[in-house]
Amino acid sequence: MTGSRDGMDPIILIVGLGNPGDEYRSSRHNCGFMVVEKLLAGFPAGRFEEKAMAQSRVFSGKYRGRELTLQMPLTYMNLSGEAVGPLCRKLQIKPENVLVVVDDMDLPLGRLRLRRSGASGGHNGLKSIIGELGGENFNRLRLGIGRPEKRGEVDFVLSGCEGEEKKLFDAMIERAVQAVQYVLKAGMAAAMNSFNAAPEPETEKQP
Repeated sequence: MTGSRDGMDPIILIVGLGNPGDEYRSSRHNCGFMVVEKLLAGFPAGRFEEKAMAQSRVFSGKYRGRELTLQMPLTYMNLSGEAVGPLCRKLQIKPENVLVVVDDMDLPLGRLRLRRSGASGGHNGLKSIIGELGGENFNRLRLGIGRPEKRGEVDFVLSGCEGEEKKLFDAMIERAVQAVQYVLKAGMAAAMNSFNAAPEPETEKQP
């Protein structure tokens, strides 16, 4: 297998974190699922085959001539590692070849942050994956959802955005899809340089 353009291990497994069930579909916590779904929607029909395995929805196919797998764990967020670990072992995928897409309350709404490794930052989904993979040496794309001002964190992450926040959230999902595509094309280093900066604010068009 050839490496990515930045000389590092290529990404061959993309994991979007979230909670199964219609009641969580539009929640902030499910932004990882949303990114995987939009990635899949952008591929030609039939490019990826869906299978039920490792307590997950798993999609297998090829992208740019390389095998690629996308995973949506159905274990609920706090037990994500119980899906990611077994799939990595079954497919013989190293942590260095994994990219986890996850929400992050420590980032402002709309910000993205790509990292090659790191601690869980208190995120229970990442904490579970770190435990199952035996370390922090997997890539992650964090999507900023901000912190609540007046309500509890659990209620906040399990609810959706409205109004202007919804516009920022939806734009972030689109940009995250572009970031993942760029990782697959050019590698993590190039994608970090391009997507870790704050997005350019939209300017109103003059009449």
